[in-house]
Amino acid sequence: MSTTITSREFNRDVSAAKRAAAKGPVTITDHGRRSHVLLTAEEFDRLSGRRELLGDRLWARGTEGIDLDLPERRIEAPREIDL
Repeated sequence: MSTTITSREFNRDVSAAKRAAAKGPVTITDHGRRSHVLLTAEEFDRLSGRRELLGDRLWARGTEGIDLDLPERRIEAPREIDL
């Protein structure tokens, strides 16, 4: 589903445009011509082929209960300096 709004409507209610973008692309027109398209960051990443970073996933809402099986961290003695 695609939504089209004018730049004036966008400026008056950015929150409404962001809510609409959660449902699909929002085309913003300026003097009757398409000028911009508003997408969610997730949709942009999907379209651009950007791989998701682990840090982005950890900061996402609703992911607080995800358990990560990380290897145990080993601390090794410092190496001698070879001058």
